[in-house]
Order: sequence, then C-alpha cells, then structure tokens
Amino acid sequence: MSTMFFHFLLAYDYNLIPIKVSDSTHCFFGAPEVMDERNNGNMVNSCFVDVGTSYLVIDSGPTYLYAAEAYSAMKKIKNQKISYVINTHIHDDHWLGNSYYDSIGVKIIGSTKFNSMDKEEKTRMQMRISEAAFEKTTQVFPTIFVQDEKILNFDGIEVHIKSVNSKAHTNSDLLVYIPAFSTLFAGDLIFNDRLPSIRDGNVVNWLEALDKIRAMKMKYVIGGHGELVDANSLDMTYSYLSELNTKVSKLLEDGEEIGDVVNMVVMPKYKNVNFYKDIHRQNVEIAYRMLEWGE
Repeated sequence: MSTMFFHFLLAYDYNLIPIKVSDSTHCFFGAPEVMDERNNGNMVNSCFVDVGTSYLVIDSGPTYLYAAEAYSAMKKIKNQKISYVINTHIHDDHWLGNSYYDSIGVKIIGSTKFNSMDKEEKTRMQMRISEAAFEKTTQVFPTIFVQDEKILNFDGIEVHIKSVNSKAHTNSDLLVYIPAFSTLFAGDLIFNDRLPSIRDGNVVNWLEALDKIRAMKMKYVIGGHGELVDANSLDMTYSYLSELNTKVSKLLEDGEEIGDVVNMVVMPKYKNVNFYKDIHRQNVEIAYRMLEWGE
C-alpha cells in the first residue's frame, strides 16, 4: 500500500515525525498539553527501539490512527516487524494505540493491574478528542503480564521489564531498560516539560522510584512526557515532588489544616512550568491527604 493511499484511508492525520534519540531508538514526542480536540491525544511519548530484526514499541499512544501512523513513519526508516508493545502503565494516553498493533498481530505486555480494568467504561481520550481521531480505537489490554520482572532476549540483547511494585505515579508502573543500549524508559514516572499529576500516585514511593532510576546510571532516560532524554531528564519531576513533599509534611506537622495548606504551598520556581496553574493546588491537596493518612 502506498504511503499516499494509506493516509487517504485515515480519517485523521497526526503528522507524526520520529525523532532520533540514539542509533537504536526513535520517539514521537507529544505536546505539553491536556488531551483535547486540537491535539487529539498527541500529548504523550511513544518510542520504537530497533532490536535487530524487529521493533520494540514502548507505549502505543492515544489512538488506533496514531499508532498506525507512527508505525508507517518508522517503516520508512527501517521496514521491519514489531515484536512486542510494552505499556508502561494504565493511563489511557499510553495504551489506546494497542488496538492497531493488536490488529496486525503484535503481542502486548503490561502490568497485571490491567486485569482489574473495565473495558466498558469510557476512557478520558474517548470523551475529550474528536470522533474522527478516535475512529477504529477500541480498548485492547495486554495479554502478557509482568508481576515482578520479565526479561526479553533479542539475539543477545536483553530487555528488562520491571514492576515498580508500589504505587508511585500509579499502582501499575513498569520500567523498561536495555543495558546494551544504556537506555531506560520510565513512562510517567518522568515529566520534564510540564508538572506531574499525583492524583493516582504516592509522592514518597515516586521519589524512591526516581532514586532507583538515577542509581542505574543509564545514558538515555526517557519519560512519558517531555523531550529531555539524558540522565538528567528526571530532575524536574524529582525536585518538584521533593519540595512538595517537604513543604506539605512540615505544615502537616505544624497542625495546619488542609484548606490553609493548599493556599500556603506556593512554589515560585515552577510557576512558569506548564500545568502549574491547573494541577499544583490539586497536587498539594492530594499530598496532604496521603501524608495525613500515611498512604
């Protein structure tokens, strides 16, 4: 099928451009925005790793059409099959593209937490983007699950998929790292172009997970949102969560009430970072409740 005819068949074109991270890895980097009908979910990172005779996909993206377009673009770089798709966690912007990869027979790997999800419940993506962009997208969950750790081997290239095994960004976070390429994919444990949301997570566990990532000393550390891909890509997330945790903990110890703490924890360093106005106060409230109850 010609590229022109392929795109004619698609109801919506994301105009995706693969960015070379290293000799083995290309990524499609999303905009630092909320999902809406303007970006139609193109606000998340999806990466392809060349493991020799096939690609490994890290996060399939927000829709069927996004995933189809991403793979079409990657085949222009090297025309080869996809061995597996790995979903780093259960937030829908990272896995709704599964429906395309499933349609071409690719096996999908993810957390066991997918087993408790309801396929009948509408996702945020379905409710917020256009019908044209969401066309052909269905909820396809992984069929291969990671409880603690799974190792894939591609002609001597080992790919480690390791569960964080605690609620950090979510209760389903997976790390994917490839020692031979000195590359680690952290999903939404790392944001570097916008503030992270902690609505489904735990600040203390999240910081511990980032400490472990830093200690691994990988050359390339790629998050779920943001274009920084070196070993310092986690710095903004780490410093924000650390300061948030310290300030909220201190005010909680001082006996301050949650309504006052939400107003008192102002972090000027991050005021110009995307999403500060949208989610910082919410993050303060969530952190307070977590620390108050020791969750």
